[in-house]
Amino acid sequence: MSTLIALESLDLAALLCSRVCHDLISPVGAIMNGLEVMEEDKNDTETQTFAMDLIKKSARTASAKLQFCRLAFGAAGSAGAQIDSGDAEKVTRGLIEDEKTKIAWNLPRVLLPKNRVKLLLNMVLIAGQTIPRGGVIKIDPVGEGDAMSFRVAATGTNARMPQAVSGLLKGEPGEHAVDAHAIQPFYTGLLARNCGLTAGIAAEGEAIVVSAS
Repeated sequence: MSTLIALESLDLAALLCSRVCHDLISPVGAIMNGLEVMEEDKNDTETQTFAMDLIKKSARTASAKLQFCRLAFGAAGSAGAQIDSGDAEKVTRGLIEDEKTKIAWNLPRVLLPKNRVKLLLNMVLIAGQTIPRGGVIKIDPVGEGDAMSFRVAATGTNARMPQAVSGLLKGEPGEHAVDAHAIQPFYTGLLARNCGLTAGIAAEGEAIVVSAS
């Protein structure tokens, strides 16, 4: 059996912060660009309208990312807190669902231990990365109550298995160090083990399935 990857708590916190900052740089930068355009072309109505639309769209994107990250990576309440699965559905749809990608959310609305909700949201992030051209992400429960685990299946054109994710979910050392790009699937595996589960990813027919059991 391979020795599990071990990260110092400060390194884990720093890498997760880097991941969140990376997600927010693009929409926040777009807001800044829109404001600069509005300042430079104050008399051009068409340009002002374009810039305002860019600012509004980017602000919505930044807000959706922040709300999702708060549940997926943040404390989201005190130790031992439970989270409404309906809140998890709301932030998932807000971040991921659009004209290209649809969410089939089949979980009942229940209170779940916060680390299981965090695990679920991180599994959804990984599934979303497997369908870069969009598709359907189907989220099903496995079991029930506080012991509920999850199965997240992504189907779409050119669905693909992301490199190194399988090993990172297991916490196994690979060819590359855990960096800001690899921290999210590694963290997903940590959450699964904290819940007494094992996270994995596999191709099943046309679907890429992220599971925890």
